[in-house]
Amino acid sequence: MSAPDSAPDAGAAEASEEKRLRERFGFLFLALIVVFLVEGIASEGDLKDAVITALVGAALAISFEAAEMPRRRLRRFVLLVALVVVAIIVAQVTGHDRVVTGITRLANGLLVSLAPAAVVIGVRRSLARHQEVSIEVVLGALCFYLLAGLFFAFLYGAINDLGGDPFFANGVSSTTAHNVYFSFTTLTTTGFGDLTARASLGHTLSNLEMLIGQIYLVTVVSIVVGNLRPRRGPRST
Repeated sequence: MSAPDSAPDAGAAEASEEKRLRERFGFLFLALIVVFLVEGIASEGDLKDAVITALVGAALAISFEAAEMPRRRLRRFVLLVALVVVAIIVAQVTGHDRVVTGITRLANGLLVSLAPAAVVIGVRRSLARHQEVSIEVVLGALCFYLLAGLFFAFLYGAINDLGGDPFFANGVSSTTAHNVYFSFTTLTTTGFGDLTARASLGHTLSNLEMLIGQIYLVTVVSIVVGNLRPRRGPRST
């Protein structure tokens, strides 16, 4: 009697875990979209920088959960991320010179750079569990793409503040809005031309971002979307 009863329980538990994983990737995608919008739309200032850092920290914590990290380890990592986020915000509020701004932008970029590994782990576990491309895998692939664009945006800003010379040509200021705009037009290989990198380092990094964006879209995203299959429901008896 116990064996037949245990099968529905196992199926319900698996369905519940699939739902939680799908929600985690959905929340991560939403958090990254919010970061993108705040960077591009909100007025420049300490409040904007603090909100962006807090959102980046939240997105990183969600990515750890999407990777199905053990609960004890997850709590430790989330606590560490929270401490780093608080330290960055304090530095942003108390220091206003270019070096401090550059360091905080670089720190945000480093936080963003930790999330892709967690996303990949979560996607691999989803593929191993279902042996097919699910909606969680698609969301994970899109999150990875957004993370790449945000990482380069922070990197461009850090180079502007720590390198001494302006990052953009023609005296264009390196605001967060300009950085994220330039990063995503480069990542998507749109290249409007209204913003261009001034020096060789900027040219090289923007070319690298273009390569990453183009290769990722024509390989990873196209393969993932092309192999997406509707989730099969429970078999009827």
